[in-house]
Amino acid sequence: MDRMLYVAMSGASQNTLAMQAHANNLANISTTGFRRDFEQARAMPVFGDSFPARVFAMSERPATDFTAGSLQETGRDLDVAAKGNAWIAVQAPDGGEAYVRTGSLEIDAFGQLRTGDGLPVMGNGGPIAVPPEEKVEIGEDGTITIRGQGNNPNALASVDRIKLVTPDPKQLEKGADGLVRVKKQPGQQALQADANASVQSGFLESSNVNAVEEMTSILALSRQFELHVKMMRTAEDDSAAMARVLQFS
Repeated sequence: MDRMLYVAMSGASQNTLAMQAHANNLANISTTGFRRDFEQARAMPVFGDSFPARVFAMSERPATDFTAGSLQETGRDLDVAAKGNAWIAVQAPDGGEAYVRTGSLEIDAFGQLRTGDGLPVMGNGGPIAVPPEEKVEIGEDGTITIRGQGNNPNALASVDRIKLVTPDPKQLEKGADGLVRVKKQPGQQALQADANASVQSGFLESSNVNAVEEMTSILALSRQFELHVKMMRTAEDDSAAMARVLQFS
């Protein structure tokens, strides 16, 4: 009886975690450059003082889907979409380097180029700083060109170049903060800029979440959760019936 109850209880608990993963994907369907998380469940033996006679279900997020999303034209000069497998290098809150596909860029009050989430965009020598300007253009190779305040319309100056990298998707992992990093290896340094990587100005990349697929998964998991709860009630009824039988014996 306890085995049945344990399986039902662990299954219902892990179903809840699985639904959270799909709900997070669905909630970010409109997030620029978002990459959906995969979700799966597997059976795990319970090890303890005796033989592993118990088995419980475990929900996990084994990987992230790095398939590119579709491009949406905005016409905004500071909106860029990384092409192919390229990623935009940013400075993470911990000071390290991370990679995003969120190309909705802004220039803050101090002239620093940041993503829509407020992360500094990395250039050739660190975070990019843009002098006071009247117009900003970002070239296909990530080069930032400006026309300074009060300058002649033809007086253009190259400020810096956005650091674009093209890592192997198999080496990427998404952290709990939503930022993508390269899996840590002994002695590994930050990725080098890829001179062949490019961006498309005036466009943003949508998320790669399929709303229908995520909703179908959530509904299926909800049905499984109901079955687990029903199994727990059945185990309770069976236990009560057995107790009544023992009272008469």
